[in-house]
Amino acid sequence: MPNDTLLMERKENVCTLIFNRPEKRNALSPDMLIELYQVLEELSGDDAIRCVVIRGTGEKVFSAGYDIGALPTKVTPELQEQLQRQNPLELATEAVLNYPYPVIAMLNGYALGAGCELAICCDIRVGAKGIRMGMPPAKLGIVYNPKGILRFIQVIGVSKTKELFLTGRSYEGFRLKEMGLVDYLVPRGELESFTYELAGEIAGNAPLALKGTKRIINMWMSTMRLSDEQQREAQQLMTEAFNSEDLKEGQRAFLEKRKPRFQGR
Repeated sequence: MPNDTLLMERKENVCTLIFNRPEKRNALSPDMLIELYQVLEELSGDDAIRCVVIRGTGEKVFSAGYDIGALPTKVTPELQEQLQRQNPLELATEAVLNYPYPVIAMLNGYALGAGCELAICCDIRVGAKGIRMGMPPAKLGIVYNPKGILRFIQVIGVSKTKELFLTGRSYEGFRLKEMGLVDYLVPRGELESFTYELAGEIAGNAPLALKGTKRIINMWMSTMRLSDEQQREAQQLMTEAFNSEDLKEGQRAFLEKRKPRFQGR
């Protein structure tokens, strides 16, 4: 069952999962991501739940991104073995992607970095007017995980993924829809009613049709893969960036709220 950093609410055929770390701007800690994976695994066997809504607590933040400083504490030996193959973020995002029924991201506030990726993994995204979304790794000196980049390519296309990652910008307003980062942008006061009306409409459809359609779409999406050699090259590129002086400079600049001075080393 969820702990107090991941809340769960069930109503009829819809389940809501809520990121509940307001003091950390709903940053995705490893424990929260592991919890999200475990809850979705448990819910996947319950055909009474035919739509899941994911949101952040409060009215300002969906999720500020991955909490690098937090370490996983609640890990079984079986899960520890799995975490050697996939990190907590990959576990959680793939659980969202592979959940048998539709998942809606209710974007009550800004979604950055890993929070933006998790939203992209949802089948439908409904945002409140005034939110921002973005992927800032380039501003921090980070090469993002290839699987994460692929998910953006699949949802918003190659050219927009390039713009998103290469500029490191955060987007708001109608540009969110132009980029494909949200499907609906509604007044904040209508966000919940709109989202749950949509979730109820989905949940009222035939269960086998919902599961079958999502599974077929996922099978088509899975055809884009890197070869073993390409995966090794991608890992080397990420490692080079992770060990670079530019990464340290990006982190310092972020904390000091100034523009970074990158040297390419």
